[in-house]
Amino acid sequence: MKFILDAEQRLFGETLHKLLAEAGTPAAIRAWAAGSHGPGLALWRSLADAGVLAVAVPESAGGAGPLPVELVTAFHELGRHAAPGPLAESVAVAALLDRLAPEDLVVAPETVDAWLACIAEGNTVATAAVPPAVPYALDADAAGLVLRVDGDELRAALPGAARVSLDPARRLFPVEGGELLARGPSVRAAAEAAHDMGALATAAQLVGVGRALLDASVEYARARRQFGRPIGEFQAVKHHLANALVGLEYARPLVHGAALAHGSPDFPRDVSAAKVAASEAAYAAAKIALQVHGAIGYTDEYDPSLWIRKARALHSAWGSPSAHRARVLAALA
Repeated sequence: MKFILDAEQRLFGETLHKLLAEAGTPAAIRAWAAGSHGPGLALWRSLADAGVLAVAVPESAGGAGPLPVELVTAFHELGRHAAPGPLAESVAVAALLDRLAPEDLVVAPETVDAWLACIAEGNTVATAAVPPAVPYALDADAAGLVLRVDGDELRAALPGAARVSLDPARRLFPVEGGELLARGPSVRAAAEAAHDMGALATAAQLVGVGRALLDASVEYARARRQFGRPIGEFQAVKHHLANALVGLEYARPLVHGAALAHGSPDFPRDVSAAKVAASEAAYAAAKIALQVHGAIGYTDEYDPSLWIRKARALHSAWGSPSAHRARVLAALA
C-alpha cells in the first residue's frame, strides 16, 4: 500500500512544527517538571487553537473529528518537540466520553457533550487512569477533568500524591474513584477505545521523539571532533545512526497504517503493532543518542536529555511492548 499525506495534512504538520519551534518548548518542559504549569498551559491553548485537540473530538460535540491521520500527524510534531502535558490522555478521554451509551450515563448527556467541547477548545485539560494498562493519571494536578475506569464504572477521580517518573515532566498520580458518571457495558467498550487512541497518539509521539534525537545526534556528530576528524566520519558512529533511522522509518508507516485502520476490526491489532515498533525505535534512538553524545547527554542543562527521558517513559506508556506484542499474537491466532 502506498500512502502519503495530502497537501492539507502536510500543511497542518508544518504549521505545528513552526508553532512549537517558536514556542521554546525546553523552557516549558522544565517549568512543567518543576510544577509550574503556566508556560505549558499557554502552549496547550495555542495547540488547541491550531486544532490539535479538535481532531480527536466528534463534530457533533464541537470538534472536527475523529480524524486519525491528522491526529498522528499532530502527535508526531508534539513528540518531535517534546511538548509537555497529558495530550495523549486528553485524546483518550475524548474517545472514552464519545463511546459512552446514553442509557449507561448517570450524568446528563449534555454534560458529556460539554466536556468534549471544552477538550476540543483547549479549555479543559483531561486525563484518566484506565487500569491495568494505565494505572496512573498523568498530570492530574494540571487537569480540570480527571477520570478513572473501574470495570464497568466510570467515575470522576480524586488524585493522590505524585509518583516519581522516569521523565520529570510526566507527573504520575494514583487516583481514587469519586462521583459515579456512568455504569454499564458501554464503559468497558469505551475504555478499550480510549486505550487504543491513547496508544496510537503515544506511538506517533514516540516516532517524533526518536526523530528529534536522531537529528540532534547527527548534528552533534558533525560538530564533535576526535583525532582531528568529526566523529560522524567514523564508520561505527555512522552505523549506529543508520540503524536508528531504519528503525524510525519502519515504525512511521505502521503508525499511519493504524490510523487508516481506525473504525475497522483490525484497528486494535494495528495500533499494537505500531506501538511496539515506535517504542522500540524511539528507545533505540535514545540509546544511540547517549552513545554519540557521551556524558553530556545525561546533563539536565543539555536539551536532548529531555527527549531521552521522554523516550524511556513513553516506551511503556499506554501499554508496554510485551503487552502489545501479546495482543498482536492473539489477533493473529
